[in-house]
Amino acid sequence: MTEEQKSLPKWILIVSGLFAFMEIMVSVVLCISPQSVVETVDLNAKGVDYVIYMWAARQFALGFIFAFATFKRSIPMLTIAYIFFLVMFVGDFLIGILQKENALIISALVMCIISSALIFAINKRK
Repeated sequence: MTEEQKSLPKWILIVSGLFAFMEIMVSVVLCISPQSVVETVDLNAKGVDYVIYMWAARQFALGFIFAFATFKRSIPMLTIAYIFFLVMFVGDFLIGILQKENALIISALVMCIISSALIFAINKRK
């Protein structure tokens, strides 16, 4: 383990691990009980299950990437993961505006701030 990897604060590793766990759990819930996540969508409509599984795969991939980067304590990998997180939540923010859904706008904005702060905190250590 390099000196750079040892210098990552534990709180960053804990937060990243929680994000990894959260993303993997969202993936599992989407596969097992999609109606609990998307209440306003007709799950019997043609092609909806395909979109749900694609969404679950995206969440699982992001969770795996966060878990691997956290385990490796890799500053470049965590930076890329948080940049992806930031881009994803910017997209959610824009969708929230288009759909006029205040809860999505607020949660996406909060997650954009958290992602940006973590990108800054991780790279401040370089």
